[in-house]
Amino acid sequence: MLFTLKYFIKPVSTALLMMAFTSHLANSAEHVEPAYPLTLAAAIDLAMRANPSIAVAKRELEAIEGVRTQAAVRPNPTISTSMQDTRSDTRQIYLQLNQEIEMGNKREARIEAADAFYQKALAALESRKAEVHANITNAFYEVLAAQERLKLSKSSLDIANLALDAAAKRVKAGKSAPVEETKSKIAEVGAKIEFNQATSQLNSARKRLSALWGNPLPVFERAQGNVEEIPPVATSAELSALLENAPAISLAKLEISTRDGMTKIERSKATPNITLSAGVINNQELGGLNQALLGLTVPIPLFDRNQGNLQEAVSRQYKAQDELVALRAQLEANLATHYERLSASRQSAESLRSEILPSAQSAFDAASKGFSAGKFSFLDVLDAQRTLFQAKSQYIQALLDAHQAVAEIERILGNRVINPTQRTQE
Repeated sequence: MLFTLKYFIKPVSTALLMMAFTSHLANSAEHVEPAYPLTLAAAIDLAMRANPSIAVAKRELEAIEGVRTQAAVRPNPTISTSMQDTRSDTRQIYLQLNQEIEMGNKREARIEAADAFYQKALAALESRKAEVHANITNAFYEVLAAQERLKLSKSSLDIANLALDAAAKRVKAGKSAPVEETKSKIAEVGAKIEFNQATSQLNSARKRLSALWGNPLPVFERAQGNVEEIPPVATSAELSALLENAPAISLAKLEISTRDGMTKIERSKATPNITLSAGVINNQELGGLNQALLGLTVPIPLFDRNQGNLQEAVSRQYKAQDELVALRAQLEANLATHYERLSASRQSAESLRSEILPSAQSAFDAASKGFSAGKFSFLDVLDAQRTLFQAKSQYIQALLDAHQAVAEIERILGNRVINPTQRTQE
């Protein structure tokens, strides 16, 4: 029985995709997206149960289970019959049973390789879950940040409306020139545009989040969480120590194991199988005498010793080892980059919260009071409002960058950095 690479590496078939899609629809029906405020833990649970890519990975694992079963199967016996001379007086009828005997530990090599592919499929499933976990976290905090931007733009619009009303009253009372009211109207229109943009961004962020569990139209009303609470993360050295158990590293190591298994399979094929035969000959020429028939077939590996396939398997094993080295270096660089991004974002958010935002708020309050008292022009109020709005926008963006950096670290290390239930206030 030939057991080649095609038994292990197969593209995902249309039937497999249809099965995964059907399973996905069933899961979606069982795990309905809630209409009430959605927490990060609930969003992750929905995605883990209903994400189509996870369903496909699970189906692949089931398929590899079939490969494991097939790998242990021994060759089937064959039965053959033939007739020599059709004349009844001299006819000889052969009946023969043949059994191929695998040599060179072919069966053991197949079983070992199938087990390696099964472990690789398990690791691929865990890697897919880590990907989905990071995608959910990124999308969830994009929604939280969009909600904060919408509140900020709504506050800016309210302030613009109040400023427009105050400017109109001052112009009517003759305390300000009409140009002040015109400037207030322009500022109010700009605030409306920003509010509409913030609304659109929030709707898009909600759709991107719900799409991760297969729902193109989100049902949840809003995301519930504290975007200002940046979770604590271990030191860079401690995170680097966890890198060796990262999903991508584990997957690359198992790829080496599977290639080693394929190499053993190809090496075992250099030893030819033998075929044992046993049967009887009914010889009419000798009066219908039945004679025993024994046989042994041994191929002579003179030309084909499977040397080409073995060379390919060995080279692909070395290739997998080189890919592991390259992957490890890449992940180390990515981990360091995201850790630096997290540190910088955390520092920026802290500086904005403790220093810049209070100063900007104080300047805006003073300008507003001065404008109402006739001490400042509307340009002073508008400048102070713009400064405050930009500072708050930068603060929200710094918080989002920090959370996304944590999500990318979790993507690399496999969600072992932060507990989802500790990231948000339920």
